Amino acid sequence: MTFVPVIPESYSHVLAEFESLDPLLSALRLDSSRLKCTSIAVSRKWLALGSSGGGLNLIQKEGWKHRLFLSHREGAISQVACCLHDDDYVAVATSQGLVVVWELNQERRGKPERIYVSSEHKGRKVTALCWDTAILRVFVGDHMGKVSAIKLNTSKQAKAAAAFVMFPVQTVTTVDSCVVQLDYLDGRLLISSLTRSFLCDTEREKFWRIGSKEREGEYGACFFPGRCSSGQQPLIYCARPGSRMWEVNFDGEVISTHQFKKLLSSPPLPVITLRSDPQYDHTVGSSQSLSFPRLLHVSEHCVLTWTERGIYIFIPQNVQVLLWSEVKDIQDVAVCKNELFCLHLNGKVSHLSLLSVERCVERLLRRGLWNLAARTCCLFQNSIIASRGRKSLTVDKLEHLKSQLDVATYNDLITQLEELILKFEPLDSACSSRRSSISSHESFSILDSGIYRIISSRRGSQSDEDSCSLHSQTLSEDERLKEFASPQEEDQPDQCWSSHGNEDRGSHVPVTFETDKNETFLPFGIPLSFRSPSPLVSLQAVKESVSSFVRKTTEKIGTLHTSPDLKIRPEPRGDEQFCEDEMSPVTCPKEQDTEGKREVISQPPEEDKLQELKEATAEAMTKLQNPLVLFEPTSLRMVLHEWLSQLEKTFAVKDFSGISDTGNSSTTSNQDVLLFDQSKKEILDEDNEKRESLGSEEPVDPTACESTNSLREPLDDIFQMCSPCSIANSLQKDLAELTTLCLELNVLNSETKSTSGHVDHTLKQYSPEILACQFIKKYFFLLDLKRAKESIKLGYACSPCVWDTFIEGLTGVLYLSEMASSNPAYMEMEEGDLPTRLKLLNDSVPLDNPLLIAYAARLYEKFGESALRSLIRFYPSVLPSDVMQLCHHHPAQFLAYLDSLVKSRPEDQRPSFLESLLQPESLRLDWLLWAVSHDAPPSTSTMDNEGNPRPHSHLCSWGYSQLMLHLIKLPADFTTKEKMTDICKSHGFWPGYLSLCLELERRREAFTNIVCLNDMSLMEGDNGWIPETVEEWKLLLHLVQNKSRNPQKSPNGNFSDGPPPINVENVALLLAKAMGPDRAWSLLQECGLTLELSERFTRTCDILRIAEKRQRALIQSMLEKCDRFLWSQQA
Repeated sequence: MTFVPVIPESYSHVLAEFESLDPLLSALRLDSSRLKCTSIAVSRKWLALGSSGGGLNLIQKEGWKHRLFLSHREGAISQVACCLHDDDYVAVATSQGLVVVWELNQERRGKPERIYVSSEHKGRKVTALCWDTAILRVFVGDHMGKVSAIKLNTSKQAKAAAAFVMFPVQTVTTVDSCVVQLDYLDGRLLISSLTRSFLCDTEREKFWRIGSKEREGEYGACFFPGRCSSGQQPLIYCARPGSRMWEVNFDGEVISTHQFKKLLSSPPLPVITLRSDPQYDHTVGSSQSLSFPRLLHVSEHCVLTWTERGIYIFIPQNVQVLLWSEVKDIQDVAVCKNELFCLHLNGKVSHLSLLSVERCVERLLRRGLWNLAARTCCLFQNSIIASRGRKSLTVDKLEHLKSQLDVATYNDLITQLEELILKFEPLDSACSSRRSSISSHESFSILDSGIYRIISSRRGSQSDEDSCSLHSQTLSEDERLKEFASPQEEDQPDQCWSSHGNEDRGSHVPVTFETDKNETFLPFGIPLSFRSPSPLVSLQAVKESVSSFVRKTTEKIGTLHTSPDLKIRPEPRGDEQFCEDEMSPVTCPKEQDTEGKREVISQPPEEDKLQELKEATAEAMTKLQNPLVLFEPTSLRMVLHEWLSQLEKTFAVKDFSGISDTGNSSTTSNQDVLLFDQSKKEILDEDNEKRESLGSEEPVDPTACESTNSLREPLDDIFQMCSPCSIANSLQKDLAELTTLCLELNVLNSETKSTSGHVDHTLKQYSPEILACQFIKKYFFLLDLKRAKESIKLGYACSPCVWDTFIEGLTGVLYLSEMASSNPAYMEMEEGDLPTRLKLLNDSVPLDNPLLIAYAARLYEKFGESALRSLIRFYPSVLPSDVMQLCHHHPAQFLAYLDSLVKSRPEDQRPSFLESLLQPESLRLDWLLWAVSHDAPPSTSTMDNEGNPRPHSHLCSWGYSQLMLHLIKLPADFTTKEKMTDICKSHGFWPGYLSLCLELERRREAFTNIVCLNDMSLMEGDNGWIPETVEEWKLLLHLVQNKSRNPQKSPNGNFSDGPPPINVENVALLLAKAMGPDRAWSLLQECGLTLELSERFTRTCDILRIAEKRQRALIQSMLEKCDRFLWSQQA
């Protein structure tokens, strides 16, 4: 047995057939040559099968039980439609054009009855049926283009009135050709014909054509329901030739065109079926240019279509192909949620399910289909390994699956399955740290039996798992109590007295230790809304979310913190390895108490520190109200420098007190400091290298250097996310204003003195980028995030490290909010695919939330360019300047986003919309340079060795040609236009170059390049380049004459298939049309070109003379008639 090929990771879903409907068709006798199935429909309850004998079979989907048979003498059943909002109604169209509506009376257990028979389409072929989604109304379309509506008066609504009132059939509209598909949603009827699509407002009786371009053939269209929770309107998708779809808003305006031709070059995925073993061919085929005869909304984010070759499922909003599989000879498909019922040309019916790979394997395991399950696992092993649904498909299940396979028969398959199990990472590993399905107060563990045990981590919980340490999970509860109780109880009395009589602060200490003395000590601090003031609060609920950071680094991670004036140093356990510089393996509690008292005495009370800062802040705000200070940059910077020195003094004491004196301290005094794994931050490594180089170049006073290093080490690692103490709202507002103003004006540090009185000169040697990064980290909790983001984009556009630091801070705040929240949407946002995450983000995060850019950064990190394209829905909350910073290393991905954003607007609004995005104006040149450099033809195809255009090179395909032309046509100053001209010329973008030459009146250059391009159409039509003066005509004739003497060869060998060439005769004809044949002949004689003209020119000139004479005579006759009329009126 050969090995099973492995399918690429990008495929996460599959079509599966778990049961065959052939026995059902045999029981209904629909598998014979005389009688076969001709139409199909499905609802939540029924599967409806119409037959060639005029019978309609209604099968209950639960248990596949045949419930009803409805006969029709009017001919074979051509169309069936089940009412989706009421399973008691079915509409049927017959081959004679009659439409019959049935009421099944299942609730009353009565007999089915015909409640309406419409002969509106009698003698025609009914091609489409569609039910209203709210009321009992059926829409009917036929092959002549007529669309009618049948409104029903039923026994459920008015039994008595039904005998007297029969609503007439209403003709909705008549379109220009056969109706291909009908769809209805929220008062709007969508009609797709052979030439175009139409949108009808059935309530207001208004009609719209969708798009301006027609097509020829069967192309479907469908509604794409919007999200009710976010108020988003539904969309419409219309099939177009060449594997394309129009995305249309609910008002019938085309938003964009999605191209799937290249995406469909991937090989088809196998259908998981009992009929045969799944096979996969890695060979990449050619692009598929298909026409989609119908479009159906399936699942939640997908659109389905089919051809004679197979089934195709797209995620149109992300321009992705979810999958395509070969299913031959499909006549029709009915869809209900993720179930597909396919009617084949031979009358057979197949039942397929659209499932994720994990769910497909689970169903196969439940049915005992071991061989097929194993093959599916091996085929999709990349998707299974990378999947986030691993709690359902565990290693135990895979081991059980392997044990069910026969070694002799499936040896190779078992080998592949063993390799998959080895790659299968445990659920609680570091890479799956954020995949836990816990709320903010709960975690879970997996027992050997496979049972999930939920663990509450609320305060006061006595669970064994609650007190389990992250580094040592094998110790018993009693052992942990012994470890923590002794030093804490000894420290407690002294620490209570060290609060200087502050009752509020001291009262928390004994309560904390009594409540949490058996809680886990974790080597990091995270502020959560449900945490107690104790440093020993259990963080079991977030253990999964931060385990990757702890396991991947042995650097300093930090410690928990108590009240700012208390220094608690619990004795470390043997298996907790901290950095040797920060703490010794064993510490003496008595020495710690003495040391803590000395530190407390040396520090001013918290209120005094904040009082000084409050006074300095009030003074600074008062000075800023003075116009002489506010509008004078030097004075303004001086005020900010003075205030910043007080801010540094206040928070530096809080952050780093005692660090230079006690080298073995294991804690800082800030309770709400979040410490990140800096081994993953490349920018900090660069900063360290710069710092080392600075330190080696200039000698610094040893005392000052020692003090500076003791302050800088924690500065590099600490990201101050939250306020270290309680700050009043009014003071917080002023602090945010001044701190953000410091960042905007690049006032990032003051002269900082160490504890020995030396000035820190090293900070002055730092580059502005490093100072900005350090400033953001230190005072992130004070910044106005919206203003800070705009300031960084404008002031540090060329310094990506500053943006990365800011995003790092936002991401930290985002993690904290997710940990502290019990909203399950956060967990789903971590586990879902891109459409699911976008939906949750759209529903749960306000558009004005500054953390939205952090969510965008996370999506981009996970999904790449497809995530960027999806961010257009969040404009203007997420701006192109934000996206440009996110992908500053990949301009091509930004171009794809920008192009999609511009195309999302109506065509007439795109120039003004693009102009609004060009802030600052310098972006215009950057974007143009990126656009001509990416997805562009090779320079050898557009230019020769001398830089001149190659013939017909203006017809080359450019990926972003529309975007470039929009940029070029926008108004700009003369210098910018000249720079844009040079960019277009140097890269061979000749359409843009010619357009700019016209604006800059560089007509001589334009004619020279037009002659090189050798395309006569450039000088014809309304937008053609026609010479305006005799000198320009002489120049053009001279250029053409020189070209004829030195002919250029086409890269393809000839010009026969291209546009008309530029030669003497064609230019002479254009001259004759513009100036008249006589003047043209004299000018040609002057240039000596009459000998090169053929008889065609002579005949054309004769025709022009005759036309000119007739036109003159006609004008003369009209003038005479007008003259006589005016004289008669005067008389």
